[in-house]
Amino acid sequence: MNIGEPWMWAAFIVFVIAVLALDLFVFGGRKAHRVSAREALAWVIAWASLALVFAGLLWWYLNDTLGAQIAQRKTLEFLTGYLIEQSLSIDNMFVFVMIFSYFAVPPPLQRRVLLYGVLGAIVMRAAMILAGVWLVQEFAWLLYVFGVLLVVTGIKMLIFAEQQPDLDKNPILRWMRKHLRVTQEFHGERFFVIHNGLLWATPMFLVLVLIEASDLIFAVDSIPAIFAVTTDPFIVFTSNIFAIMGLRALYFLLADMAERFHLLKYGLAIVLVFIGSKMLAAPWFHMPVHWSLAIVGGIILSAVVLSLTLTRDRTRIAGKP
Repeated sequence: MNIGEPWMWAAFIVFVIAVLALDLFVFGGRKAHRVSAREALAWVIAWASLALVFAGLLWWYLNDTLGAQIAQRKTLEFLTGYLIEQSLSIDNMFVFVMIFSYFAVPPPLQRRVLLYGVLGAIVMRAAMILAGVWLVQEFAWLLYVFGVLLVVTGIKMLIFAEQQPDLDKNPILRWMRKHLRVTQEFHGERFFVIHNGLLWATPMFLVLVLIEASDLIFAVDSIPAIFAVTTDPFIVFTSNIFAIMGLRALYFLLADMAERFHLLKYGLAIVLVFIGSKMLAAPWFHMPVHWSLAIVGGIILSAVVLSLTLTRDRTRIAGKP
């Protein structure tokens, strides 16, 4: 059952545009500055709170119009989808750290390029979600293909979790360096500059392209994952967008501590294997949505706690005389 009515889609899109406009024009988005941990934490809490408020409003509306049973099921689908998408998007954070480190992007310049990255990600996700929902509705067997894809991807993540990609060999980056005139230094937050009458790309443009490419790659995993929970396009879209909008703040909060969350990659890999297996087992076993929510939350929480515990113990040992 699809619950998204035209006014609901329009209201949500207006809400997203309004928040992005506030971020860009009111809350310092146009001014390059280093995002402090306090500012990042405030935005993480704000986006998580907005997601919970949205879930509450969704339940309230559906409870009045379609009944308590549908309201509870759709609200749980949204919360589970949001948790899955937010968890899987954390892997993007590690990629952002690698890209910014590789190009030595100064912290004050990172905020704006990530904002543009979010804008591009929203457009790409919207197109992929609509295409994915249509394909699943027309060809239900694709759910099993998605299930196999997630299991294989999860296993590959487990095997290669410690392997770091070599950006020097990245085909997109190599193509841009070969075909574009690229300046040696940054020019603030600008993506292009005019030099001697010629248009030059700055390293910031290369950073933006790689960030957009990484989100496109991760969307191939994250969007099929939510189809294990629901195929309702409104639920899929809203949970994805809330996760994407919160990712930038999460990056600034955790980027300096990325090494302390080294086990998260294993947790995310296990989540992918679990979700893929759930999709493949659907004809024989239906898992309630709240079970999926509890299991995914438990896996991520365990990975976080173990990561922090192990790194804390190593720090203590290293600090001993």
